[in-house]
Amino acid sequence: MEKTRQQELTRWLKKQSVISRRWLAISRLLGFVSGLLIVAQAWLLARILHHMIMENIPREALLLPFVLLVLTFVVRAWVVWLRERVGFHAGQHIRYEIRRQVLDRLQAAGPAWIQGKPAGSWATLILEQIDDMHDYYARYLPQMALAVSVPLLIVLAIFPVNWAAALILLATAPLIPLFMALVGMGAADANRRNFLALARLSGHFLDRLRGMETLRLFGRGDAETESIRLASQDFRQRTMEVLRLAFLSSGVLEFFTSLSIALVAVYFGFNYLGALNFGHYGTAVTLSAGFLALILAPEFFQPLRDLGTFYHAKAQAVGAADSLKTFLETPLAHPARGEVTLNSNKPVSLEADDFSVLSPQGKVLAGPLSFRIKPGERVVIVGASGSGKSSLLSALSGFMAYTGSLRVNQTELSLLDLDAWRSQLSWVGQNPQLPAAKLRENVLLARPDASDAELQSVLDRAWVSEFLPLLPDGVNTAVGDQGAGLSVGQAQRVAVARALLNACQLMLLDEPGASLDAHSEQRVMHALNEASRQQTTLMVTHQLDNIADWDQIWVMDNGRIVEQGDYATLAAGNGPFAALLANRQEEI
Repeated sequence: MEKTRQQELTRWLKKQSVISRRWLAISRLLGFVSGLLIVAQAWLLARILHHMIMENIPREALLLPFVLLVLTFVVRAWVVWLRERVGFHAGQHIRYEIRRQVLDRLQAAGPAWIQGKPAGSWATLILEQIDDMHDYYARYLPQMALAVSVPLLIVLAIFPVNWAAALILLATAPLIPLFMALVGMGAADANRRNFLALARLSGHFLDRLRGMETLRLFGRGDAETESIRLASQDFRQRTMEVLRLAFLSSGVLEFFTSLSIALVAVYFGFNYLGALNFGHYGTAVTLSAGFLALILAPEFFQPLRDLGTFYHAKAQAVGAADSLKTFLETPLAHPARGEVTLNSNKPVSLEADDFSVLSPQGKVLAGPLSFRIKPGERVVIVGASGSGKSSLLSALSGFMAYTGSLRVNQTELSLLDLDAWRSQLSWVGQNPQLPAAKLRENVLLARPDASDAELQSVLDRAWVSEFLPLLPDGVNTAVGDQGAGLSVGQAQRVAVARALLNACQLMLLDEPGASLDAHSEQRVMHALNEASRQQTTLMVTHQLDNIADWDQIWVMDNGRIVEQGDYATLAAGNGPFAALLANRQEEI
């Protein structure tokens, strides 16, 4: 990673610390108080030893200094514990806010942006990378202030006693951050590469896991196993590179710390032997002064050692912040949000003129399109994959920006309150999402206050009642994570029942019969065909059966509507729809 990029990411990380500025300030204050207590306990211990060794004062006469020393140890331990708690709270608060920003950004980006990356990559970004910034805020940032203030405090305590020992500490202290910075640059770059490898491995593994059955059917199991092994080996090597740099930084730190403490000890040793006679203020160096300097010398370097210990947290945070900052600051083409609310409870009309759907990066995904849909009309959209069908539904849902004009009941979509508009939609996709624990709760997501009679009605209409007796607890059966306890066809029927329960003005269906067995497809499409007559409906599908009675059929190709009309007219012509029908007949 370039040095300028590291500096940019470090500034971004520090900027986020404003989120928990008060708790970080308290953590620094507690660290400074801990430094004062270190000096106090060293002074008490040095005085006690001096009285006992040089002045032969009996231990019984030193009861009060002993009690003060014990109290100092206890108070210092309590302050250190409290500082850890405050630092943890600061890191937790900042992580919570950054994670909220990322999730808000994902919501603003919309489904098209999310689907552009494997789910494993998003999980790594939202969970692991944000969590890996915790120690940077909880420990490293407060320690940066203490690495300056506490050593200066100790030097001020030693200088009036022996200026030579204070100068030795001051002269050797800059060597530690200098060499730590040199090692840390490599550690940050290694962490960044490690996070990229982890994101690739997570996305790669989850995608293969989801397609395991397909891979097995096509005999790709061994090849994909080898691919995952190679990706895992790459991640393992990068992890060991990070650990190697971490151990190197610790070795550098311990070497210079030991060297400095040894110099102080050698200075006092030669002083007591009479070989050196400087550093004191006119009188001989006392045993108390030597004890004080030698007790405080390790404590002088301890904040720097702690900073070195936490330096890997900075390198880890810089590596994690790379993709986070890029994601949060990438320009997105946001759909416009207005404040107009449609008050009509009737099916809506849709009118488009030179309407083009834009990706979050501003690229045209579909369009320009011009069409008219009357209230209550039913439209089927067919075409090859990638022709812009799903992008059109995403734009109608208010998840994607657009150019041109798209009017809902004569009101421009960009002027509508999107939350209120989405509450008037029902949507069924090809991958049913069942986030709640029980089957009942998944159906009632949109209307938790629905009556038992309404619930039973939609269960019957969606043919959920057909398989309920086969479930252990009927409608209260736990469906597992994302409906893992149900078959795909059963989960899709539950999703249809949920859509039917929510009275809407526009229903959007995106390949609702895809990946279903023949029996489940028949049940699902029968339910949706009946429900489509209650409101305006648009359905994207590759299935050309049972659409003859729909009002309009649109054929999309390369983002445009190349043909539209009713089934009989299009089937009798020589256009794209007739070609699709002919290909369908050949496949059968």
